[in-house]
Amino acid sequence: MHLGRVIGRLLSAWHLGLAYGVLAVALLPGAALRGGEAAQPVVEASVVEQVDVFISGEKGYHTYRIPSLLRSPDGSLLAFCEGRKHGLGDSGDIDLVLRRLAPGQSTFGDLVVVWDDGPNTCGNPCPVVDQQTGVIWLWMTHNLGEDHERDIVARKSRGTRTVWLAKSVDHGQTWTQPVNMTEHVKLPEWSWYATGPGCGIQTRSGRLVIPCDHIADDGTWGSHVILSDDHGQTWRLGGVAKPKTNECEVVELSDGRLLLNMRNYNRQFPCRAVAESSDGGITWSEVRYDQQLVEPVCQASIRRVDGITIGGRPLIAFSNPADTKERRRMTVRFSPDDGQTWPWSVVVWEGPAAYSCLASLPDGTVLLLYERGNKHAYERITLARIVIRVKSPGS
Repeated sequence: MHLGRVIGRLLSAWHLGLAYGVLAVALLPGAALRGGEAAQPVVEASVVEQVDVFISGEKGYHTYRIPSLLRSPDGSLLAFCEGRKHGLGDSGDIDLVLRRLAPGQSTFGDLVVVWDDGPNTCGNPCPVVDQQTGVIWLWMTHNLGEDHERDIVARKSRGTRTVWLAKSVDHGQTWTQPVNMTEHVKLPEWSWYATGPGCGIQTRSGRLVIPCDHIADDGTWGSHVILSDDHGQTWRLGGVAKPKTNECEVVELSDGRLLLNMRNYNRQFPCRAVAESSDGGITWSEVRYDQQLVEPVCQASIRRVDGITIGGRPLIAFSNPADTKERRRMTVRFSPDDGQTWPWSVVVWEGPAAYSCLASLPDGTVLLLYERGNKHAYERITLARIVIRVKSPGS
């Protein structure tokens, strides 16, 4: 069955209040999820289908990279990425593009260009949805196409890296013109800047939290967040977590603390860096290293799984290329204890793989939009569907 049709049915089931998750496991068995010492209850999962959403070389783009996946309040799935016109590199003529799977539809719609600034670079999508207002805020970055990261960092480029914001009030069907937010969220001593990539979150208090990173003039790398407490009307910088951290995502834990999960350049620890915040992202703890989450230096995604709790805590999913040397072996891990342990994991793709973004459906189905290929990781961006079943002790 086509992935879009399956997701459409699941979304329809959600609107009707039906429970399809366990049925999907029974009908569509896939790769079993492996666990360590069995904590009870046990999570089982299956990768039931994968479909390519963006294929490099199609629709006028040499390469598609940097995926972001968001579920809108109406059930639409929004798949964002960068459409790189003439090559694989991070600079040059790059557009921010989108494909949307509307509720009840079986396939994604046509490719839509959200932002095209001629020969310049528009990218790093990091959307967040305000569940109270329904507005989707889309954070992005921009630089002149002729400017490369190394020159921007060294202050030798013609321009610099700027930060922009657009919004949609119709579940991603249309978007406002991007507004330059640089003066509000970028410090003067920061040369490089990146939003996400991936997605932001809304906390239980209503705060919108956007994960970002930067490089300062003193050569230090750091992760930071952007915050809004008034439904996106105003935004401000939150706290910084460093050193040697980079692209990141954030998740709210069961007690309201935030966990920032970061790309790590401290190669003494070939794994993810993490920090916690007890004040909603205003400040962050000292960086530590989660050696369970091995990685070859790459972007990753972390997300609460809707509709599933274990022992009163939300199930948390994490995705990345789980290899210490190469970008390969895309893996999704699951934690029942606020990211302290990751006892269950499923390999989604054994071959080359890189950036990813997680989302979930209300019934607990996990969706993963990720870069993969056979010869290299940037041949296509694929959507995988993973169904989850929680087995009680003795079942």
